[in-house]
Amino acid sequence: VRRNYAARLRILSSSWAVANKRPVQVAKAEGEEESTAEDSHRAKAQQVQGRTAEARKAEGSHNEAQKRNRDRSGISVPTTFPEMFKFNAAVMGFGTRTWMQEILAAIDAIVRNVSNSHRLQEESDILALRMAKYKGVVTLSEFKSVMLASLRSLVKNWGSLHEVAWSWLWDNVERMLRVELGKPQKHEAALSAFLSSLDEDSLMLIRREVYSKFFTLAPLGQDYFKQSTTRLHFIADKLVTMT
Repeated sequence: VRRNYAARLRILSSSWAVANKRPVQVAKAEGEEESTAEDSHRAKAQQVQGRTAEARKAEGSHNEAQKRNRDRSGISVPTTFPEMFKFNAAVMGFGTRTWMQEILAAIDAIVRNVSNSHRLQEESDILALRMAKYKGVVTLSEFKSVMLASLRSLVKNWGSLHEVAWSWLWDNVERMLRVELGKPQKHEAALSAFLSSLDEDSLMLIRREVYSKFFTLAPLGQDYFKQSTTRLHFIADKLVTMT
């Protein structure tokens, strides 16, 4: 299981770098132990270098072909994942799905932190909050279809292992999103009712606790919060309201 997990992380990291024209960096699983055999390191390095050289060669040929096509047709061909995603979304009839833009803005952080389960959960929770403002039905499988179509167009050595790795990633993200979708609206109503029921003494206690907790976690913050008490109370009230 650990071997398959590490292999998927490497595929996700390398193919995401290719799709966004970045240097290839191989991700490691949480707690993954380093191999102590030098020949194993050397073999892996040679494999990565070989794949990188092949990817660069293929990318160069692809860029030349795209340049020729642009010269002939005058149309700019998408070369990065965000560009290709928007292009495919329009072609596939999903151009009006504005909620997809929220996932598109967050997908880079999700892929980069896929090996960190806590950070991945955090990114998914934040994304669910951002998507809460959209009304109507959100069909997450539509994003997966556009995402895979875009990656197939950008990653020239795309194969079945890539399909499995990216489907696995999205299935996990979709599962975490489904748990939270629909809840922020209910939480907002309950929080608003709670805050409106507080008297001044309770609000003052909350203000003190906010700064007490913050300064405990980040002592250097005391150097920046030197405003008047009234201003500090205003900041604390805004913080609680934004929650």
